[in-house]
Amino acid sequence: MSIIDNMYQKLGVSKQVLNFGLEVESGLKERFDRIDEIAEYNQLKVIKAMQDSKVRAGCFNYASGYGYDDLGRDTLEEVYAAVFHTESALVRPQITCGTHALSLALSANLRPGDELLSPAGKPYDTLEEVIGIRPSTGSLAEYGVTYSQVNLLEDGTFDYDNIRKAINDRTKLVTIQRSKGYQTRPSFSVAQIGELIDFVKSIKPDVICMVDNCYGEFVETIEPSDVGADMVVGSLIKNPGGGLAPIGGYIAGRADLIEACGYRLTSPGLGREVGASLGVMKDFYQGLFLAPTVVAGALKGAIFAANIYEKLGYYVIPNGTEDRHDIIQAVEFGIPEGVIEFCKGIQAAAPVDSYVTPEPWPMPGYDSNVIMAAGAFVQGSSIELSADGPIKPPYAVYFQGGLTWSHAKLGILMSLECLVRAGIVTLD
Repeated sequence: MSIIDNMYQKLGVSKQVLNFGLEVESGLKERFDRIDEIAEYNQLKVIKAMQDSKVRAGCFNYASGYGYDDLGRDTLEEVYAAVFHTESALVRPQITCGTHALSLALSANLRPGDELLSPAGKPYDTLEEVIGIRPSTGSLAEYGVTYSQVNLLEDGTFDYDNIRKAINDRTKLVTIQRSKGYQTRPSFSVAQIGELIDFVKSIKPDVICMVDNCYGEFVETIEPSDVGADMVVGSLIKNPGGGLAPIGGYIAGRADLIEACGYRLTSPGLGREVGASLGVMKDFYQGLFLAPTVVAGALKGAIFAANIYEKLGYYVIPNGTEDRHDIIQAVEFGIPEGVIEFCKGIQAAAPVDSYVTPEPWPMPGYDSNVIMAAGAFVQGSSIELSADGPIKPPYAVYFQGGLTWSHAKLGILMSLECLVRAGIVTLD
C-alpha cells in the first residue's frame, strides 16, 4: 500500500472505492491536459490585464468612509473590464452575492412598463422572487416590470421560433442564464450564447442582453462579453474570487449600463464614486489571479464525478465525455436518500466542519427543502468544494468547486463511500 493510499484510508475512503476511482481517473488524462491548457491561457489573460491596468502595492491599501479616490477599487474595476473585454465594470464588496448582482443589474436598467424576457426557460430559483414570479416585497413586478419566458426545446436548445414571437416593443432586457442552476438541462457554451444574442439583436438591435455568468468564468478561453453580451454578471465567491474573496460581486459591460448599476447600488448623484473597499482588495486581486487555476481544479473534479457516476449507471449532466461550459456537475439519483448521502460524503471531506452532518431544510429563496454540504473557509463559497440540491423530483444533486483537484477528488470518493455504506450503490 502506498503512502497516498494509506492516507485515503485514514480519511475514510475504503480500498474498494479508491480502486474504483483510480480506474476511472486513469482514462481522463487527455481531458485534464486540455483543461490545463485553457487555465494557462486564462492565467496569462489575467496577468496581462493586471499589468495593463498598472496594479501596484498601493492598490491593497485600506480605504474607509465614503471611499473617494479608492485606488484599489477603481483599478480592480479596470482589471475586470480588461479581462472581460468590456467598456466598464462594477466590482464591489457591497454586492453581497450573485443574486444581488443580478437583481442590481436588472433593477438599474429596467423601468415601469418594460418587459424582461428569459429565452432559456425558468431562471435560477432565487431570481423568481427578484422578478416576481413568486410574489416578494420589492420585486420587479411590484415596480411594473413584466416578465416573459420561452422554454427550451426538449433537447435543451433554444426555441428560436417562439423567441421571435416573444420579443415585442416593450422587451427591454433579455436575461440568459449560462449555467443549469437546479435544472437538468445542459449548460450553454459561450458560442451558443453568442448565437442567441445575434438572433435577438437581429430582431431588436437596442435590446439589452445580460448573461448570468455564475459558475462559468474561465471555463473557456472566451466569455459571453466576447460574443455580444451587453452585461455579464457574477459572484466573487464563485469562480472569479479564486476562493480568497470573502464577499462581493461583479457586473461588466457597456459603460452606460454599468453607470446605471453604480447609481442603483449607492444613490442617484453618488454612483460609483462612493463605496469603500474596507481592506478586502488584496483578496480580490489575489483571488482573481488564482481563479484560472482554481477553476481548472474544479473542472477536473466535475469531470471525475461525471465519469464515476455514469459508470455506475446514473444519469449525469453533462455526461462523462461532453465539453464543459461551467463547473457544475449534476447527478440524478431518483431518490432523496441518494442526494442526502452524496452530500454527507462531500461534507465529510471538508477541511472545515467535516464532523457536521448536513440535513435538508427550508432555505430562504427556494420553494422546497434544500440540502447543502460545504466546509468552506468563506461561508457559502461555491468555488470551494460543495454540493447541494432541492429535495424534490428528479432528486438530483449538484456538485461544484474544489480549490484544488486533490480536494475535489477526495470529495467525490467520499460521496461514493457514503453511498456504498448506505447500500444505495454496489461496486462489483
